[in-house]
Amino acid sequence: MAGTDQTRKMIAEGPAIVLVEPQLGENIGMVARAMANFGLVDLRLVNPRDGWPSEKARAAASRADHVIDAVTVFDDLPSAIADLHVVMATTARQRDMAKAVLTPKEAVARLRDTHDAGRRGGIVFGRERWGLENDEVALANTIVTFPVNPAFASLNIAQAVLLMSYEWMNAAVGQLKPFEQSDAPAASRADLQHLYDHLEGALDEANYFHPPDRRERMVITLRNIFADAGLSEPQIKTLRGVVAALERRWLRKKK
Repeated sequence: MAGTDQTRKMIAEGPAIVLVEPQLGENIGMVARAMANFGLVDLRLVNPRDGWPSEKARAAASRADHVIDAVTVFDDLPSAIADLHVVMATTARQRDMAKAVLTPKEAVARLRDTHDAGRRGGIVFGRERWGLENDEVALANTIVTFPVNPAFASLNIAQAVLLMSYEWMNAAVGQLKPFEQSDAPAASRADLQHLYDHLEGALDEANYFHPPDRRERMVITLRNIFADAGLSEPQIKTLRGVVAALERRWLRKKK
């Protein structure tokens, strides 16, 4: 295939690609190359095993230097998605969660709508060997899974990113809508995380999580209720106000 054409305008837009604990620099480089092929530039790494920067990644990127140079590194997934409004988690395994499961085409149609509305979207990819943990999937709005051979469903991380990147480039720029949506600013993932922290702290104080060994599962269930609700910043503030009012009532009853 032909290489970079310096006479043409470089497309650089679209959703963030988030790699959770990627293991090999070569894999990161091939992901960067796939992104550059289809106009994506925002590559985020969560705790890469071999550190960053990586000359192996740059070599494997095959001159997708603009993607490699713009890489940002985070200590954990919540930090990596904090500024995003819509987050998709890719997985090949069935999850016991009340989340919508989308095909790549369906997921990208939603990400296109998010982009056209001036909001930020992202796609999260798990570790090469075992993917994402349940608590990481719970941070996303929806799940994306690929229609692959059920007897051989293994995709490497660069292939998975390539498929999503292709769908992004191939998708229609936008769709006509019968009416305008609210112009209230959408809640970011950081806004949602603050709500989770506030709500879970209040429920801990009220001894809601019982028995204690079920706490993790109950927290994931609660987070799934809000993760894909499309909440706005004012709605998050209202919900936190409700939690604060209940906390005050609880304190009065304790006295």
